[in-house]
Amino acid sequence: QVQLVESGGGLVQPGGSLRLSCAASGFTFSDNAMRWYRQAPGKERELVAFITSSGTRTNYAEFAKGRFTISRDNAENTLYLQMNNLKPEDTAVYYCNRVVGGWGQGTQVSVSS
Repeated sequence: QVQLVESGGGLVQPGGSLRLSCAASGFTFSDNAMRWYRQAPGKERELVAFITSSGTRTNYAEFAKGRFTISRDNAENTLYLQMNNLKPEDTAVYYCNRVVGGWGQGTQVSVSS
C-alpha cells in the first residue's frame, strides 16, 4: 500500500526558508518519478516541481524557479523540497505525489510576518 508522509511545514517569516520532506513506503521509491503540489485556500491544487526517478532531471513551476529545489534520496526513500526566500503567496498545503498514483496528507506552510 502506497504511503506518503509529508513533514517540515510550519510558520515562517517572509524571506525565510523551509525544507519539506516526504517519506515514502509501500512501493519501490527509486523506480518512481515524484512531484510536489500545493493548494492555497480557495484555489486549485497546482504543480510545484517534478523529479525523475533517478533525480537527474527536474522541472519547476515558474513561481518556484530560483527559489525552490526538489531533490530525493533513493537510499532513504525520501523526497525533499527546499524552499528559500518564501513569500506570503507561498502559503498553502504542500503535497507529495507519486506520478503514477498516490498522495500524502499534506503539510501546512504559512508565510507571514
